Amino acid sequence: MVRLFASYGARIGIHYHDNRWQASLLREAITRSGGEAECFQGDLLEQATRRHLVRAFLARFRGLDVLINNAGAVFGPRHFLKLDERSWDRTLALNAKAPFFLAQQVFAHMKGHRGGKIINISSIAATYGGSPQTTHYGAAKAALEAITVGMARAGAPHRILVNAIRAGFIETPFHRTMGRRGIRERIRLIPLKRAGQPLDVARAALFLASEAGDFITGEILTVAGGD
Repeated sequence: MVRLFASYGARIGIHYHDNRWQASLLREAITRSGGEAECFQGDLLEQATRRHLVRAFLARFRGLDVLINNAGAVFGPRHFLKLDERSWDRTLALNAKAPFFLAQQVFAHMKGHRGGKIINISSIAATYGGSPQTTHYGAAKAALEAITVGMARAGAPHRILVNAIRAGFIETPFHRTMGRRGIRERIRLIPLKRAGQPLDVARAALFLASEAGDFITGEILTVAGGD
């Protein structure tokens, strides 16, 4: 997403938690090509981080047109009969609470600045509840989709367009714990018979962020190969 948006002239704020090295490489690649980017560190499970990120971005770039809520993880994956409350709370906090409160701040800014776009990255798990080991993740993404629709209705009078991308099985480190056999079996369930690539989701985000998405709000766009 960072590389694609930068190639179209976007000024980018790159949030990271602990992978400073990769974030720095991205920023350097963009600046070398004549673009503009800045890195912002923080743990989205912490209220102070959520409050700081938007203020820090605005201080650096003096404006904010698009927010993409892309951070996500499953904490403590285990069968729901053995799921502990801490894993539930942390998974809901990162996948639903954090994007809500980031969007809340961005919404307030956009309301006074001729609108903007908020794009939440959801998951196909919202439709089928995840696996028995990731039910809490499916619940969190379902909550994020409900937040998307609710904010879209509130944002329409202010030209704030809010949409979500429901990503399918995307080839990222997120799925490495499944092992090669598990990944092969999962791909067999996809009608297009391949894993999605990060670029597939990035292009959908660019579409929604561009003028092509100016008459779209409150939608959940599925990018899942027919899954």
